[in-house]
Amino acid sequence: MSLASQPVKFSDVGCDISKLKGDNFKMWKERVLLHLGWMDIDYATRKDEPSAITNTSTEAEIALYEHWERSNRLNVMFIKTKISADIRGSVDQHTKVRDLLKAIDEQFITSDKALASTLNYEVLFHKAQHCERCA
Repeated sequence: MSLASQPVKFSDVGCDISKLKGDNFKMWKERVLLHLGWMDIDYATRKDEPSAITNTSTEAEIALYEHWERSNRLNVMFIKTKISADIRGSVDQHTKVRDLLKAIDEQFITSDKALASTLNYEVLFHKAQHCERCA
């Protein structure tokens, strides 16, 4: 019995990942990373890019770089198919999966902080109005 992992074909995966629209960021990211791992193509999300291939690269270095490059390419393609067109425009220039995920994280972390700040302001404003009426 072989213990080697067998990659899962995209067509075999029942992807129930909704497109990223903004309000579903946390669940979207969790499911995307789960699916990339399940398909055994998440290497580029976990490992740094190896040194570029040169004339002096060994077979092992070439194989490692090609493995990382394939993983990166498939990850980027998969993720971009799971992003709505409105959001894709702001992150479409990224060709490395870690950069792409970082850009998406930054976009939504900033949005979450802005929303939290607005909600805090509204709560304080309504409390202040309520206190003025009671006085």
